[in-house]
Amino acid sequence: MIDSSRPTQRASQVDPVFAAVTAPGTPFELAERDGLLQFAKAAPDLQLMIEAARRHGDKTFLVDFSSDGAERRLTFEQVFAWRDQLVPMLEIKRGDRVAICMRNRAEWIVAFLAVIKVGGIAALLNSRGSPAELVAMIDDVTPALVLADSRRAGLIREGGYAGRMLDLTRPFPEDEIARRVAVPVPDPGLAKPGDPAAILFTSGTTGRVKGAVLTHRSLITGLMLMQLSGVMVLHNYARSLGVPVETILANLPQQAVLMVYPLFHISGLGSTFLSPLFSGSKVVIMRRWEAREAVRLIEREKITMLSAVPTMLWDMLHHAELGEADLSSLRNVASGGQALPVNLLDEVRKVCPQAIMGTGYGMTEASGSLAQAVGEDFIRNRSSAGRVLPLAQVRICAPDGTTLPQGESGEIQLKGAMVMAGYWNRPSESAAAFTPDGWLKTGDVGYVDAEDYIFIVDRVKDMVISGGENIYCAEVERVMGEMPGMGECAAFGIPDERLGELLVAVVRGGGLDEAAVKNWVGERLARYKAPGRVAVVADPLPRNDVGKVNKAALRAAWNTLSGVE
Repeated sequence: MIDSSRPTQRASQVDPVFAAVTAPGTPFELAERDGLLQFAKAAPDLQLMIEAARRHGDKTFLVDFSSDGAERRLTFEQVFAWRDQLVPMLEIKRGDRVAICMRNRAEWIVAFLAVIKVGGIAALLNSRGSPAELVAMIDDVTPALVLADSRRAGLIREGGYAGRMLDLTRPFPEDEIARRVAVPVPDPGLAKPGDPAAILFTSGTTGRVKGAVLTHRSLITGLMLMQLSGVMVLHNYARSLGVPVETILANLPQQAVLMVYPLFHISGLGSTFLSPLFSGSKVVIMRRWEAREAVRLIEREKITMLSAVPTMLWDMLHHAELGEADLSSLRNVASGGQALPVNLLDEVRKVCPQAIMGTGYGMTEASGSLAQAVGEDFIRNRSSAGRVLPLAQVRICAPDGTTLPQGESGEIQLKGAMVMAGYWNRPSESAAAFTPDGWLKTGDVGYVDAEDYIFIVDRVKDMVISGGENIYCAEVERVMGEMPGMGECAAFGIPDERLGELLVAVVRGGGLDEAAVKNWVGERLARYKAPGRVAVVADPLPRNDVGKVNKAALRAAWNTLSGVE
């Protein structure tokens, strides 16, 4: 068991640099509040951290493409000016929810900044959803306003939503802008640390989407943990070279991040948007993932940081012309969303020997990562999901709730200032997510070793992570079960070198075929949730003693059922 009562001592023993960078008087000074270890100097309101980024002025912040395909380069000051122009158009007050539904683009980022500035709660919709899914998320949070791009605005209307919505990809009339700007926007004042800042949608074992409420404190803690990790890497690097940290910083060019995660994911929101915003880094937004285009952008824009799911890294290795590409600018390559296969790690290191590799383990409900390993910390224990981060208290529990000793596998449970407040408007599901003594149940099975490395061995939740996307089998099965002629169905994941896992299904019924089942699911849920393969069988599906479909048996028989030798 991790000694959760003494996280500062634990972290300083793991890395002596930790004690120096979190000492009293430093930006990362620690203090205990409300029974949780927290950053003593953390801002109470995310807006304060955002506004401080205005100091980066005429540095390039965003490289993006407009709807007509024209390239856009926007400085920090231009993005803030755009935000300030949007603010009076929102007509919202502190505590109002505002749904944001767009593909990754500058307008999404400006929308988020504007909502936070006026004290709104940004509800981040999965823009890949079907019309019905989008409207279900909107109905869940009852927003005062929806901010969308043209395509998503059309889908939302198609789904039956009739509320107030602004399409940010269409210019506002100049006279309307002038009229709104002429009326001062009331100062919302500062948020309290426990006030909601954002709602990010996730699914559970029921397959029904729900919104994880991240407060200003939880989101800021997650972001500052990310910053602290970077500072510790920098200090360790400086120590290895025998030079002062200030010397490295003085000679460091502007960092550049390639944004490949969706902004509605915690990884996209935190590691490729807000964290670069605070540090003055350049963010290059990819419209859609394409390996050759990613390599071209890395070379052209001198990308220094690439964080991507294993699927994307495999694509780059297999489909991009790496022999002719200059990837020497890359200094950090990280992976999240699923475990990083060791063979993939070795291949990436061959192509980018100069880059520091890293991995992490986290979840939306924890505002990002709860474990991370970078550089030598990662290389010497490559099968782990990282080391438990400072401020994160982790314990491993048996099904009966008893805490297990170090090295034994059980459910990973978490407590800390980075943990969500609960699920929006879902009191029963919020209560079920926590233990009676306040620990978040991650639903993942794993163990922790003597050095605080965490290892994931299974999932309590019936979920497949395919290409970094969480696909909940219960949701897919619910939709398949509504298909005419469907008798029985089961969805589960099988190993896949490129995707990590491939969602497959076994179905039994009259008049069914593989293409029909895929299309049925793809038309009712996001397309990526449709099974990659479907086996149609004549015999009843195997069941266990309590009558549940035996997925272990189906998984073991998959090659036979699907006709794969």
